[in-house]
Amino acid sequence: MSTLVTELVEAGVHYGHRASRWNPKMRPYIYARKNLIHIIDVRETIRGLLRAKKYLQQVSSRNGLILFVGTKRQAAEAIEREASRCGMPYVNDRWLGGTLTNFRTIRNRMTRLEELEGLKNSDEFNAYSKKMQSSLNREYRKMYRNLNGMRSMSRLPECLVVVDPKKEKNAVREAGALGIATVSLIDTDCDPDKVDLPIPGNDDSMRSIELITKLLADAVAAGKAQAAIDSQQQREGSDAPASPSAEEEAAEKAAADA
Repeated sequence: MSTLVTELVEAGVHYGHRASRWNPKMRPYIYARKNLIHIIDVRETIRGLLRAKKYLQQVSSRNGLILFVGTKRQAAEAIEREASRCGMPYVNDRWLGGTLTNFRTIRNRMTRLEELEGLKNSDEFNAYSKKMQSSLNREYRKMYRNLNGMRSMSRLPECLVVVDPKKEKNAVREAGALGIATVSLIDTDCDPDKVDLPIPGNDDSMRSIELITKLLADAVAAGKAQAAIDSQQQREGSDAPASPSAEEEAAEKAAADA
C-alpha cells in the first residue's frame, strides 16, 4: 500500500484545480488548499481506486465489455495503449453522439469502415479517378480515427472507464440513460454524483492519467485471466468421470456387506 501511495504522489495525482474552479460536491475528497490550489486526499483516491479495480475485475471475469473513454489530448495515448493491452474497446479521439444510445447505426458505420479498408487494399481502388480516391481516403481516415478503437465492440458495454466526466459529459449521459455503470477519474471541478465509481485525482496530468488507467487495465486483465481459468476448469470438470455421491458409496458398501 505504501508503494501505491508513493506512486500516486510522484505522479501528481493529488493535485486538483485552482480553488476558484472547484465543485463544492468534491469537498469530501479534498484534503487541503495550498497556494490557491486544492490538494486531493490520497486516501480517498486509494479507496475509489480499490473499489473500481474490484468492480472492473468482476465485470471482466464474467466476460463483460468495458469501454475506455478519454478524448482529451493528455489522455488519448494512455487510453489507446491500456485498453489495447487488456483487450477492451476504446474511444480516444471524439465521442460520436449516439455511440451507445444509437449503437445499431454505429455498428453500420463500422461495417462501412471495413468495406473501405477492403477496397483500399484491392486492385479495384486504382480503377477510381484521383478525385474519387481522395474522397474515399478522406472518408476512411475520418472513420478510422473515430471508430477504430470500437471494432471489437459487438454489443453494448457493461461499464465505461472515463477520464474527466466533465469533458466526456455526453458519454456519461448516454451511459446513465442506458443504466451502464461508469468508473471515472474526477478532478476537483467535476460532479461526483454523475458517475457511479469516482476516483478523485488529477485528470489533467499525463503521468496521473497513465498511472490510473494502467492500474484499472491491470484489474481488467486479471479478471479476464480468471475467466479463462474458470472456463478451463469447467471444461476439465465436464470431461472427467463423475465421482460417486455419498449415497451411492453407502449403497455399494451395504451391498458388499450383504
